[in-house]
Amino acid sequence: MSQNAQDFLAAIKNNYAEEASKYYLQDRSVIFAKDDQKRTALQIAAMNQYYDLVQYLIAIGVDLDEQDNMCFNPFLWGCIHNDLKLVKTMVEAGADLERLTRFGGNGLTPASEKGNVEVVEYLLTQTDINPNHTNYLGWTALIEAATLKGDDERQQKVVELLLTYGADPNMVDPYGKTPLTLATDKGHTNIAKIIALHGGI
Repeated sequence: MSQNAQDFLAAIKNNYAEEASKYYLQDRSVIFAKDDQKRTALQIAAMNQYYDLVQYLIAIGVDLDEQDNMCFNPFLWGCIHNDLKLVKTMVEAGADLERLTRFGGNGLTPASEKGNVEVVEYLLTQTDINPNHTNYLGWTALIEAATLKGDDERQQKVVELLLTYGADPNMVDPYGKTPLTLATDKGHTNIAKIIALHGGI
């Protein structure tokens, strides 16, 4: 990596927008620079919530969807970390919603598992993301939301949203267990009731 590219990434990490712009104007190929974890400048800015820099980097053409060593990109990072502003920015910029996490989930999957209600609601109501996508473990967003986190109000809301906006209440895991069975087995009685009300068996 050239010195100019290194300096560009350093400016991004420190939120020095003017310096970053200077290095870009000297050598426009810096938009392809990545750090030792294969993070683009856009990913670095996104992780640090440097929203103005995110907008600038989108404008100059840094790849929206490039994924790092952990399969993070700005959209997936925002979904996982409940950063609705970042998620909206990336969706509006045209991010690929079919990019997957290292566990094979789309952005909705970890957002649902973590109870990120605002992100889940936005994705389900404002995008065409697939609510029935299964990850490498054979789990849907509904299964993760119903079983992995708990039975609190945020998880209940996520489950309600998923079922209201197209999640199949009876898509089974690799062992043939339905979301209702799995939630019941976990003792998540409130979530189990919601699934049952939406036709879960």
